[in-house]
Amino acid sequence: MKKDIGYVHIYCGDGKGKTTTGMGLCVRAAGYGYRVLLYQFMKNNKTSERSILKEVPNITLMDGLDQEKFSFQMSEEEKAERTLFYEDQFRKLTQKAREEDYDVLFLDELIYTIRAGLFHEELLLDFLKHKPEKLEVILTGQGPSQALIDAADYVSEIKKIKHPFDQGLPARKGIES
Repeated sequence: MKKDIGYVHIYCGDGKGKTTTGMGLCVRAAGYGYRVLLYQFMKNNKTSERSILKEVPNITLMDGLDQEKFSFQMSEEEKAERTLFYEDQFRKLTQKAREEDYDVLFLDELIYTIRAGLFHEELLLDFLKHKPEKLEVILTGQGPSQALIDAADYVSEIKKIKHPFDQGLPARKGIES
């Protein structure tokens, strides 16, 4: 059931559904028997999708650091600490993906993490150039650079037309969060 080649997917834009799209692809791949490694940057370990994905065979969820503040609320020292943490996690994830022969690596919100100044893009670009040939990589988040777009095989932009958040309504558990 092995793939001949793995592609790089980017789901970006200001609309709702980037993570949902990536999760759907992970579930599809796992259902086919592919092994999926999943990590969510800048999100708590308590997201609603994690509770069900823990039960899905062939999907491995890596725990991260609970997000206590938005990046714009962090001091420079906190940002530096978070950057070190995220880059260390990334190295562990990519090493695990290589050594344990995963088929799919989903790095949810890594693009936004880069944009927020909490991850050095060069680290990701270098990995994408040297990733295992058969590894499918899924990236989500707002504002990918042209270099990331150039490194990807699929780029889909999800555009917000209308969203309840614009009217001051909070995210609903199980729907938006």
